Amino acid sequence: MSDVMELRKLMKGHSLVNNKVGAQSDQQKGLPQPPFEKPFDKNTELIPLPPPIDFIVPKNEIAACIKDRISHRKFSIKPISLDQLSFLLWATQGVKFYTNNNSITKRTVPSAGSRHAFETYLAVLRVEGIKPGIYRYIATQHKLLLVREKENLDKDLVETACNQLFCGQAAVTFFWAAIPYRTEWRYTSHAFKVILIDAGHVCQNLYIACEALGIGTCAIAAYFQEKADSLLGIDGKDEYVVYLSPVGWPELSNNAT
Repeated sequence: MSDVMELRKLMKGHSLVNNKVGAQSDQQKGLPQPPFEKPFDKNTELIPLPPPIDFIVPKNEIAACIKDRISHRKFSIKPISLDQLSFLLWATQGVKFYTNNNSITKRTVPSAGSRHAFETYLAVLRVEGIKPGIYRYIATQHKLLLVREKENLDKDLVETACNQLFCGQAAVTFFWAAIPYRTEWRYTSHAFKVILIDAGHVCQNLYIACEALGIGTCAIAAYFQEKADSLLGIDGKDEYVVYLSPVGWPELSNNAT
C-alpha cells in the first residue's frame, strides 16, 4: 500500500517538487528552446496529405459526436481513405499558426505553455494509397515521413499492445511519443504531469474526430514500453511512447464501451 500512496503523489505534481520551487528552468536560464518538431533529413521525400479543411465531415454536430462517442474493439478489413487519415492527423496535432517569431506552434489541441511534447507515429496496415509500415507525421507541413516498411506489422502490434488482438485488426494505429525536454525546458520536474494531461487532450480529439467520420478507435495504455519504442525506432530515453490508439471501421457485432 505504501507504493500506491507514493504513486498517488505523482498526481499532485507540485507536491513532488516543493523543495525545488525556487529552482530555475532552462528557459529562465536563457538556454535555447528545443525545436518544436523532431528534425529530419530535408532531402527525404515526404508524402503529401490532402488539405483537411477541404474534407467534408459526414457528422458535424459536435453535441452528437460527444454523445455517441464509444471505444471500438473490433474492426473490419475495410481500409480508411487518405482524406480520413489527413483529417484525423490534423484534428489531433494539426498546426493552426505560429507565434513568438515562429518559435511556438498553436495547434488543434491544448498543451501546457504550448510546448506540444508529442511526435505522432502511425503503424499503417490499410490506408488507401499508403504502403504498410511505420510513418511519422510532419505536422508543420501536414505530410508523412516513411520511417520504414515492416512485414508482419499486425503481429508486432498485437505483441506490443500486450496481446490485445484488435490492435492488429485496425487500419492504422496512432502512437504518441513524448520528447519530454520540450516541456521540461519550461516546467522542469513538473513536466511529466502536464505531458500526460496533454496526451488525454490529443486522444480525446481523436475519439471525436473518428466519431465525426463514422469510424472507430480505442485508446490503449497497456503496452510493452520497450517493444513500442523499438517498433517506432526511437531511443526510449529522450523520446518514448506514452499512448496509442488503433483506428478502423467498426464491425457491426462490435464490443464497444
